[in-house]
Amino acid sequence: MHRIAVISDTHGMLRKEVMQQACTCEAILHAGDIGGQDIMLKLREAAPVYAVKGNIDKEPLDMPEELYFTLYGFNFYMVHNRKYIKAGRNLADIIIYGHSHIYKEEHTGNVLYLNPGSCGPGRFRLAITMAVITLDEANHVFNVEKINCIKAGAKEKVHETVQQDMYSLVKNVIKDMDAGKNISGIAARNGAQEELVEKICRIYSTHQGIDVDGILNRLDIWNL
Repeated sequence: MHRIAVISDTHGMLRKEVMQQACTCEAILHAGDIGGQDIMLKLREAAPVYAVKGNIDKEPLDMPEELYFTLYGFNFYMVHNRKYIKAGRNLADIIIYGHSHIYKEEHTGNVLYLNPGSCGPGRFRLAITMAVITLDEANHVFNVEKINCIKAGAKEKVHETVQQDMYSLVKNVIKDMDAGKNISGIAARNGAQEELVEKICRIYSTHQGIDVDGILNRLDIWNL
């Protein structure tokens, strides 16, 4: 069994809880928005690091924008923003991305799409998370464990539920908008406030190719 730490969006902050997990792993995957060379140096003290460049990462961070690699018989593809996934996805068992700060696991066919969320500075009401993937090389199977870097009390658990509900709402609003429904109808259909639906529709219509994660990243709903 091989433990692999998966993190993203540290934004210049490396929490002790993250390092405690990283030190138990044989490799660390960082999906971008690293926030400084010092973060990479500290991570490399724990284990070999595979990393891609995020939208905030500037020189001297010399990272590729996408990375295809193999660990213990499993093919990985990593990119910061999911919408920029390219050819490597066709060869991957596991696709890692970040950017939205929201944890998500999604199986499409035999491929796992994993966003470990953000384990850097607190952002709005989003949970502080990472993941650990355990690879069984002999049987070619793996397991993913979501790690909450800050132990969630009742308030934080409510916030995490809100995140999940918001993801579903945005996905449904996009679907209804593509079907030609108006804002009032979309709001009524989804039991949402018209003001929020209008905001989602405006972002979707003015940012060509934007996905659910991108819309959530631009909403200020988490400040409420």
